[in-house]
Amino acid sequence: MITALAVAATLAAGMGASHAASPVKPGTDRVYAPAELVRLVDRARRTPSFARQMKLSCSTCHVGGFPQLTRFGRLFKLNGYTLSGVPQIVEQLDSLARRSLELSPIPGLSMAAIVDVTSLNKPLPGASSTTADYPQQLSLFFGGEIAPKLGGLVQLTYSGVSGKLGIDNTDVRYANHTKLGDRDMLFGVTLHNNPTVQDVWNTVPAWNYPFVSPVLVPRPMASTMIEGGLAQSVLGLGAYALYDNMLYAEVSGYTSAPQGPRALADSGATNTTRNVAPYWRIALQNRHGPGYLMVGAFGLSADLYPKGAGGASNHYDDVGVDAQAEHDVGKGMLIVRTSWIHEHQGLVASFTASPQAARNVTNTLESFRANAAYAPNRYYSFTLGYFGTSGSSDSRLYAPAAATGSSTGSPNTEGAIGELTLNPWLNARIGLQYVMYQRFNGASRSYDVASNGRTAQDNNTLLLYTWFAF
Repeated sequence: MITALAVAATLAAGMGASHAASPVKPGTDRVYAPAELVRLVDRARRTPSFARQMKLSCSTCHVGGFPQLTRFGRLFKLNGYTLSGVPQIVEQLDSLARRSLELSPIPGLSMAAIVDVTSLNKPLPGASSTTADYPQQLSLFFGGEIAPKLGGLVQLTYSGVSGKLGIDNTDVRYANHTKLGDRDMLFGVTLHNNPTVQDVWNTVPAWNYPFVSPVLVPRPMASTMIEGGLAQSVLGLGAYALYDNMLYAEVSGYTSAPQGPRALADSGATNTTRNVAPYWRIALQNRHGPGYLMVGAFGLSADLYPKGAGGASNHYDDVGVDAQAEHDVGKGMLIVRTSWIHEHQGLVASFTASPQAARNVTNTLESFRANAAYAPNRYYSFTLGYFGTSGSSDSRLYAPAAATGSSTGSPNTEGAIGELTLNPWLNARIGLQYVMYQRFNGASRSYDVASNGRTAQDNNTLLLYTWFAF
């Protein structure tokens, strides 16, 4: 059996380790890892799921706390969440050294809770400007090795707003290594329930900034389908490969798997996939050096029934480009991330519906995000970000409504986010965030209903939150 240090040595290339690991000696399970990785294993901390499994500090895999991944963290995920520093319960299958069981003696369980207070610049009619969520969400995680080369991250979340418990982001994967030419190629298969949740960069919708958002506030009405439109309502199966720790490629396919009560023929279902919805991803990164850069692209194509599972469907083509750069600054780190998504919508089903749900047969929508985070040490971080959505005007699709509608039929929204976080411990965070809108659902003033007079700045939001993981 290759130990945790063996896997760590394999991952060392992705961290720019200065010493190559010695190969495994024939007939043994011992490997000689670089000294810096041995020190990482020795600095064990009592922190959640993966930290318990690996006997490593949270900061080994995360920058400034979850969910921002380090180089090591990205490779740990791509390797199937299977690195373990805990002695395993092993059952030998036969004399060929095959194993029928390799199980951790401790379950990879942890919990996380977010508690927040939100203050809206101008309260909605009949509502308070300040609300509290206790909790905003409470999550139970399983994370770690299931069997040799097979691992996963499974999340169950209770929402304080809906009062319901449901399955959240889930990713189970098998991973292995082979040689292509004289270079290493990591390859695997992933089973998951949210397009881009299987990704390892904080530029894609499932993991992008902000990592915590206010809940009980008006939200922009338009977003591309890949930005959460299918989250936790599909089953995705994909294959991926990382060649020479530089070139990443993935192809996945999705079919509907909604949560909640269902019937064999469910006319009440929404956004049901007509056929398999394909997704692709490609990314190029540098392997070594104090600086890190990734540039990539991704896309999703989906035919969806807006209601039920028959008749006309709507078509969505999403294509995005993204980049992430990291650089050491003294004892801290600067991280810059950006993404742009273009969506083409063919809305035949919505256009022909009665009553009509879209004024145009075809529309476009674009989303742009950019943010920079500076963490001078593991205790503090500062983030500034910009976000913007723009697209075709459609008075049916983006109809007027108090507080959340569009009086102009335009989806255009733009604003900025500033955030300060304090991490007194690696598994506890206090955050202060301010969201500012320059435009909201198509206008700066009287954006929702012409007679209402609500402005974009009325939706500016101050959020104070605590995030615990244990």
